Amino acid sequence: MTVAKEYTLAELMICAGAEAFRHDGEVLATGIGVIPRLAASLAMRTINQDLMMTDSEAFLLSEPNPVGKRSEAFVQKNETWMGFSRIFDNVWSKKRHAMVGPTQIDQYGQANISALGSDYQRPKVQMLGVRGFPGNSICHANSFFVPDHNPRVFVKGECDMVASIGKNPARLPKGYTLDDIDLRLVITNLAVMDWQGPKHQLRLLSVHPGVSVEEVIANTGFDIFVPDHVDITPAPTVEQLEVIRQLDPHNSRAYQIKSNPPGIRVAVKQEQESAV
Repeated sequence: MTVAKEYTLAELMICAGAEAFRHDGEVLATGIGVIPRLAASLAMRTINQDLMMTDSEAFLLSEPNPVGKRSEAFVQKNETWMGFSRIFDNVWSKKRHAMVGPTQIDQYGQANISALGSDYQRPKVQMLGVRGFPGNSICHANSFFVPDHNPRVFVKGECDMVASIGKNPARLPKGYTLDDIDLRLVITNLAVMDWQGPKHQLRLLSVHPGVSVEEVIANTGFDIFVPDHVDITPAPTVEQLEVIRQLDPHNSRAYQIKSNPPGIRVAVKQEQESAV
């Protein structure tokens, strides 16, 4: 595999996100949003071809559909019918892994997509409601995608509204243990993290090229575990970028991170210097 010399931050995050699905085997992969969807699709095309994916309507696919409008000649590769009843069978049996994008995440891995503000009866901002978060978080694996890593997302204390279950002993349902709550990777525009620190603490795994550990700590509203050695997030390979282009022929990924920055932070500094 040849490491790419040029790539965008979105492409770096897609490749990092694909790693969340590497060891899943035959489970239903669901990516909510363009980058999570492309991450799951890339994983299915490359490192875990046992992954299952639907067309978001009624069919299970042998190959993931590309993002965006398709030509009239396109024929999706249907493998079998997969209606909603069968989707829920996968959810309840733990045979699903979703990558979701919460508005808030707290130190326990609890997430919020419902409302912002301390008074839930009169929220400052009303959002989606909890949707499927409670059932998803208690039934199967979840990873998180965060396009803008800051303390408003990684909040101090608990989320304003707890929409999904995390590693909080005070909120565990009867009969459950902390080990039953399956939280996987957290992919942000700064770093890759997981929940395998001491006492299920959020742990820093890697920082993206040009990002410092100190920047990640400063932009997280609670303490995270930083091991003695922190890796640099691996650059995409040329082969991965080619698959991503096939999966996203209209380059929708370019509009997911503000200004579509390059994947190597130093390149941003060089552009700023040359503009002066």
